[in-house]
Amino acid sequence: MSGNSNAVRSAKASPSRAGLDRRAARRASTRQEIVDAAWQLAREHGLSGLSMRDLGDRVGMRAQSVYSYFASKDEIYDAMFREGYAAFVERMDDYDPAPGTDARTSLRLFAHRHFAFCTSDPVRFQLLFLRTIPGFEPSPESYAVAVRALASIQTTMARFGVTDPDASDLATAVFTGLTSQQIANDPGGDRWERLVDRAADMLLAEVAPHLHDARPESNEDEETR
Repeated sequence: MSGNSNAVRSAKASPSRAGLDRRAARRASTRQEIVDAAWQLAREHGLSGLSMRDLGDRVGMRAQSVYSYFASKDEIYDAMFREGYAAFVERMDDYDPAPGTDARTSLRLFAHRHFAFCTSDPVRFQLLFLRTIPGFEPSPESYAVAVRALASIQTTMARFGVTDPDASDLATAVFTGLTSQQIANDPGGDRWERLVDRAADMLLAEVAPHLHDARPESNEDEETR
């Protein structure tokens, strides 16, 4: 009898739980819709041009209703920041050069992947790397994703054989610097993209000269022909 009673109570509780789950799913879906709309508006008008009124219009609700999902505009920026860095981590973690690839080639490939991610979305690049919104500070949860991104770069460079503790900071400075120049001074062109290989070589020569000077035999043979 006791077992049957528990089953009845469980059955009665299930609809309520299902309703809560549906409401949570709808709320999460609406929050994501707002974040997606925020990205769209930021790409159209710039990060600083994002307004709650325009955002409400874009998702079909009053501006005041948006506040029931995000307490402030900075909370929306925070969600965008977290989402952007999650995409960056996924992109960089996906880097997997062929076995036996030498350090110079590996770093060049890594640098191009980094540069391509950053230049593919200038607004996202500004939010993640330039911090152009006055007064905005990412939440600890979102900043933790950015820390994971740096750790991912450190891990990747260690796979190349680079152990200099400052290497990842130098890498982000060099490659985001190239990105800034490309976006600001030659959007859609390749003026700074053409310098990526040279920048990667310069970086490797600084942080791991023994790897920079080690050339694969195939390259040496080609150069002596």
